[in-house]
Amino acid sequence: MPQLAIDKDFLQRYAKLDRRVQKAVDGALDKFADNHRNGGHLEKIADARDPRVRTLRITKDYRGVVLAPEQGGTYLLVTVLPHDDAYAYIRNKRFSVNQALGVLEVRDEAGLETMSGVLASVAESTETRLFDHVPDKHLLQLGVDEQVLSIVRLLTDEAHLDALETLLPPAQHNALVALASGMTVEEAWEQLSRDLVEEAAPEEVDPDDLTAAIRRSPDRAVFVEGPDSLRDLLDAPFDLWRVFLHPQQRRIAYRDYTGPAMVTGGAGTGKTVTALHRVAHLAAHYDSGQPILLTTFTKTLDAALRAQLELLVTDPAQRERVDVRNLDKVAYQVVAEDRGVRPDPCRVSELEPLWDEAGAGSGFPGAFLLTEWEQVILAQNLRTERDYLEARRRGRGGRLGPDQRRRVWRAVLAATERMAETNRWTFTQIAAEAADILERTGRRLYEHVVVDEAQDLHPAKWRLVRALVAEGPDDLFLAGDPHQRIYDHRVSLSALGINVRGRSRRLTVSYRSTQEILSWAVRVLGAAPVTGLDDLADSLDTYSSPLHGHRPVVRGFTDRAAELDALVAQVEEWLDQGVEADSVGVAARTRSLAEETAARLTAAGIGNGPLAQGTGVRVGTMHGMKGLEFRCVAVVGVDADVVPYAEQVTDRAEDPVAHGHDLQRERNLLFVSCTRARDALYVSHSGEPSPFLP
Repeated sequence: MPQLAIDKDFLQRYAKLDRRVQKAVDGALDKFADNHRNGGHLEKIADARDPRVRTLRITKDYRGVVLAPEQGGTYLLVTVLPHDDAYAYIRNKRFSVNQALGVLEVRDEAGLETMSGVLASVAESTETRLFDHVPDKHLLQLGVDEQVLSIVRLLTDEAHLDALETLLPPAQHNALVALASGMTVEEAWEQLSRDLVEEAAPEEVDPDDLTAAIRRSPDRAVFVEGPDSLRDLLDAPFDLWRVFLHPQQRRIAYRDYTGPAMVTGGAGTGKTVTALHRVAHLAAHYDSGQPILLTTFTKTLDAALRAQLELLVTDPAQRERVDVRNLDKVAYQVVAEDRGVRPDPCRVSELEPLWDEAGAGSGFPGAFLLTEWEQVILAQNLRTERDYLEARRRGRGGRLGPDQRRRVWRAVLAATERMAETNRWTFTQIAAEAADILERTGRRLYEHVVVDEAQDLHPAKWRLVRALVAEGPDDLFLAGDPHQRIYDHRVSLSALGINVRGRSRRLTVSYRSTQEILSWAVRVLGAAPVTGLDDLADSLDTYSSPLHGHRPVVRGFTDRAAELDALVAQVEEWLDQGVEADSVGVAARTRSLAEETAARLTAAGIGNGPLAQGTGVRVGTMHGMKGLEFRCVAVVGVDADVVPYAEQVTDRAEDPVAHGHDLQRERNLLFVSCTRARDALYVSHSGEPSPFLP
């Protein structure tokens, strides 16, 4: 088989093809692999813009576009398009190697020639040019080549530079934008080079060595190791697209750290992908005999991470080194092994009657006492009454005097003793106990721990994370976003013995959702300031996407039946457009509304299943959307009396601080649900819309 690489665009387009055309693509690639030595099945086009580009016949109506270097035996499957579009692509596009960065580039050369004529006529009437202050040698140092340089000298204002964005290679356009914004050449180079996987000296860049250029461009292409590998890639093209790394993400994932490291960023910026590649790097480079833990906070994400890791780590021995489990399962195992008895975890709602009874003489309801125990006492690891009397209760609203705190403490002791008698636990309590056991015994279960969705871990679970691995180089790698915090857990990592200062990186470009979806969704969050896990302020001011598409659709209805009928019509439209059923996600704020929605889809003949697994359209709660990704997303029931969900919001009169936190958490939850969408977002409500909707 030739050395074969698949471009990201090829996978994205392949995923959207109907099954008939996909099977034809599979057959064409098999034949190509069998006959590549004599050039079989590749057609050279006489008027191709780039003589190294060929077509691969798929069907009568479809062609693949293949970059076939003249030497080296490497082929890049660039894209698959309808017949006429493929030939137009070949007649317009040319590939090259960036002489400063060494990466593979493609430009719309026909479009540039047309634009050059337009710009020349405009420039005749203008004496000054946009880049008069930048000498040619500096532009060349930044990778702007001779063809682009001649066009650059015609630019008179930034609007013309913006018009070139879709025609120029991205790296060259980025260099010009940096200079136009006032950056020095040195500052522009720093911005460009930080995204390189490997920095190549100019004398090492061979303009004819496309294979080396492709290898320096892992954000756009992946090499196929053999027929089985190719089949695996095509079996899950949408999933594979999701594990591509941008060079900036790769530089974060594939390096050594002297201690705990963290990556943050808005929805779709690739934090989870970076974490997965971090695990792949650790599995390939370390084998001490102890496993690597890849963990998160829910079973839903646990399953999704495991599926993605199997795509990424193909070596069975390396995969065997990785334990993919949510943190509750890890904690449960530690406590069960130490006590010899399996703890019985209960939902908080199941425990409230017990806490009501235990706190009957305290003057506080059981729900308040239970929350105080988890959010203050367990969160701060308070062991004595004196500790509690002196503790700060940030985010818990109204002040409690010493006598009130003593009554709370006695009620908590009574309630936890009754829980112990019946072996009943909360998951937070199990995590706190597991952390204590590991600290007491000195056991360290893992060589490395990688945590996804870190912003939603309770402080007790952070203590467990710290206790699972010995302190040292590459011990912890954390990925999270405080703007997606959907549980009321606010922590300071440094206070928990996890110092990421100086080893924290922030991603600002979303590769999932379009700019139109992001711009709309960010407004859902409101204007409240956000503090990150490293105690520093965090904002989405520079959060953006290079992708563009349709604006989100927001529709209102008089009643729920009409709203769900419209949802059925929208889902059917997506499916008719060729969207795979399991690439459509539908979310509702409550479980009952999610079940009602699933039943309506079933009645309309639309197969569906749970969000994280199963077949058909995926349906579930907004909480269940966390960490998932879909081509099209519908969020239903975004009504004023459902979002925010009153049962989950503390009354303002009771606790104004907690009330504010709860409202922000509800905003974050809606934001998370909407930013699961890659191509299309549909939001609906019955009656008055949620006040969170822009």
